[in-house]
Amino acid sequence: MSSINIIHARQNNLKNISLEIPKKSITVFTGVSGSGKSSLVFETIGAEAQRQINETQNSFIRNRLQHYGIADVDQIENLNVPVIINQKRLGGNARSTVGTATDVYAPLRLLFSRMGEPFVGYSNVFSFNNPQGMCPQCEGLGFVQTINIDALFDKERSLNEGAILFPTFQPGGWRWTRYVHAGYFDNDKKLKDYTKDEWNTLLYASEHKPPHPDKNWGKTVKYEGVIPRIEQAFLRKDAKEYKTRKNALKQVVTTQTCPSCKGQRLNDKVLSCKIEGKNIADCTALAIDELLSFIDGLPSEPYAVILQEISKKLQNIRDIGLQYLTLDRRTDTLSGGESQRIKMVKYLGSSLVDLLYIFDEPSIGLHPKDVQHIASIIHRIKDKGNTVLIVEHDPDLIKIADWVVDMGPGSGRNGGEIIYQGSFSGLKQSQGKTGGYFAQHPSFNKNPRSARGYLEVKNAVKNNLKNISVRIPEGVFTVVTGVAGSGKSTLIHGVLPNFYPQATIIDQSAFVSSVRSNVLTYLHLSDTVRKLFAEANEVSEKLFSRNSEGACKNCKGLGVEKLDLAFIDDIEQPCEVCDGSGYDPSVLQYTYHKLTIADIMKLTITEAISFFPEVLFSRAFDLLIQLGLEYLTLGQRLDTFSGGERQRLKLTKELGGSGHILILDEPSTGLHPSDTQKLLTFLNRLVDQHNTLIVIEHNLDIIAQADWIIDIGPGAGKYGGEIVFEGTVQELLKNKTAATARYLSQYLTV
Repeated sequence: MSSINIIHARQNNLKNISLEIPKKSITVFTGVSGSGKSSLVFETIGAEAQRQINETQNSFIRNRLQHYGIADVDQIENLNVPVIINQKRLGGNARSTVGTATDVYAPLRLLFSRMGEPFVGYSNVFSFNNPQGMCPQCEGLGFVQTINIDALFDKERSLNEGAILFPTFQPGGWRWTRYVHAGYFDNDKKLKDYTKDEWNTLLYASEHKPPHPDKNWGKTVKYEGVIPRIEQAFLRKDAKEYKTRKNALKQVVTTQTCPSCKGQRLNDKVLSCKIEGKNIADCTALAIDELLSFIDGLPSEPYAVILQEISKKLQNIRDIGLQYLTLDRRTDTLSGGESQRIKMVKYLGSSLVDLLYIFDEPSIGLHPKDVQHIASIIHRIKDKGNTVLIVEHDPDLIKIADWVVDMGPGSGRNGGEIIYQGSFSGLKQSQGKTGGYFAQHPSFNKNPRSARGYLEVKNAVKNNLKNISVRIPEGVFTVVTGVAGSGKSTLIHGVLPNFYPQATIIDQSAFVSSVRSNVLTYLHLSDTVRKLFAEANEVSEKLFSRNSEGACKNCKGLGVEKLDLAFIDDIEQPCEVCDGSGYDPSVLQYTYHKLTIADIMKLTITEAISFFPEVLFSRAFDLLIQLGLEYLTLGQRLDTFSGGERQRLKLTKELGGSGHILILDEPSTGLHPSDTQKLLTFLNRLVDQHNTLIVIEHNLDIIAQADWIIDIGPGAGKYGGEIVFEGTVQELLKNKTAATARYLSQYLTV
């Protein structure tokens, strides 16, 4: 029972592998992207553990849980109950905050109900989700939404010409009929010619039965102005249609701080209750470390248990380097790295032991200083008697492993094998790419490029920036460093483009695309592939489109079926009819060079460049290989990409231009150390083409090769926002104050 035993795992590209993973230890799984790490850790071990736990629930609960297929493995022995902490952002809605996500807000509410004066009620009334506590105007959101009439209406058009610019109000839309048949308007009259009464009736009339509707008006139908109708259907707290029209609402709705509660979410009565001059909203607006000082300074005798609980939770948040956050911060504004650490906090206070904790690259988005915080948390989780599995690329986290499992040797079909398993000390002597990386001695850029001029930012004061001015050299490779929350993104993403609007920002944000978009569609190669299949089989090209005749009739070509669980996120499952391919099974009788269209979609970039010898394909695929994306499959949905993958894919469209200001945000995210050199070669090529390259980055391999460094800090949040250092790497290594200098020096002396 001292190890988890995996016997003959074949999930995805795993090649019938067997291994033993020591329990109550930290095991780190390494290897290039696509080597099989996630297939082993998440889709085999994690999925099987989760599936077996789900099987213990009654059928009512089981049908509402995510369905896990049985992993392709002969046997897994001695599994523990899993806790899977992935990179997925916390997300949530406007009512989900750091306070609610970390469970700090509950004991804080209890404290105010006991200690606050005057007494206004029990702990529930301090919740902005409770009707007794919420601000009546904003319903506990802290903001109000108003409809922008100029964006909603085109006054140059009539109702028949589509004057109402919102789905279901367009000509022929079912809501549109409520206005053209009501008998109030000349439907061919342009809105700009409406009388004041007509305009008010169109916009604001309350619900009523119109006196003289036309013959198409339903007997029980009532009239209501466009504004209250949209507010009722889309903007109310319980609006059922909000999810379906989010993008359209963004075009016509403006958001502003609630004028009644000033963004504090609660009503006046609740806000009147204070502890030492602060109400509960004042407390949630404090940085974590400030709130901790306030809580620790309160007289503790009658309320010691509550105060200790709050203090312990706040210390845990501070210990993982998030002391700059506030409890009222919405969770949907947190980065992936912040989200993952917030998830970790919840488990530090858990008294459950002998669990299986699985982490997916917890170093994402973190400065080397912050990685040390993560390492300490992982040690604390292990020391409580738990088993920890980590999929990771960061050298500093790989080093904390009690046991290392290196996968490879390559990606996709060239991976799926165990290259090395053992202690970290033996990894350097192993034959894989991970071992090869650790066997190298790192170096830094001793011959930086000279600036052609400078981009100047003066007196920047946004967010936590403290009136800073900075000069960024043109025509060179500049890396902006600093701990998470120091102000890097605010300066480079938020302020620099105001001075230089021509700058191109290539970030990790999601693509503007649908769930039907994939690598092939992004590269504009789908039509070519369909044509090859059509010519080879002498049938219509439409048969090989999941948006046309070739679509699976069950899932409409999506490859997945969605389960709407109403109050929680929808769950996706592979379509049972097409087995997730999205194609009608009848289409799979047609082949091109012995492969079906579904087989083509499963090819990795490496496999595809050999399969399609045409120059059109090889040019696009070669760029992806240069960026370390050779493991992507042609059919991989764009909405499944990590932030780093999205950014590197976007980069393929920037090669070839010159004279541009290019801004990148941690392009090394999710990249194996052995592939970092590929990325550096690509980035340097962009600079050699006379572009100005500005990269926000934590990766020491990339920092070491920069021409110019700008370090922001010294800390996060209110402790950051200052320029700590500007200069070359060689000059940075002589600096005695910058945290980046300390960690870079350690890295180079390994």
